[in-house]
Amino acid sequence: MRARSTWLAASAVLLAAGCADDRSPVAVPAPPPPAAEVAAASSGGACRLLDFGVIAEHTGGTFDVAAATDQGDTHTCVVRAQGAVLPELTLAVTDTSIDAATFTADVQPRGATKVTKLGKIAYRRTLPRTAHSGPAGEVGWLAAEDRLASLRWTSPEGTAAAEVAQATGKLVALAKVIDTRQL
Repeated sequence: MRARSTWLAASAVLLAAGCADDRSPVAVPAPPPPAAEVAAASSGGACRLLDFGVIAEHTGGTFDVAAATDQGDTHTCVVRAQGAVLPELTLAVTDTSIDAATFTADVQPRGATKVTKLGKIAYRRTLPRTAHSGPAGEVGWLAAEDRLASLRWTSPEGTAAAEVAQATGKLVALAKVIDTRQL
């Protein structure tokens, strides 16, 4: 009986020691790959005229997602920050045959402020908040190569109108570096 107890005890010690030395690798999930930076231009459409760095430089807004569409002679681009709906920057460019007088009479909204040194003629304005967003800033212009262009900055709910009015001034600076001939 004593031999049996010794044998059982020795077996238990050996089994325990064997388990303690089991150094099988533990599966650790690999870290996710770093996000690749993609240029706005890669989305096509009017996004070909935009660059995330240039937008940030002129507006202070940081965007990293772009989507575009072309419908006939109209090219559009919407940029946002990943995971956020607003703020949003929209650029629309369309071919046109209108002149400056027609732009003033038919395109430029009443009460808009005239902008100098942007295309043939241009305006800027602030739009009131909506049910789903804060106020928006807009810049519209008739480019020298007979293209009608507009930039709109739509802010999140709760944004002050004064803040958007200031952002609209920055949109003018951005509009001045957009070359609509590149479409």
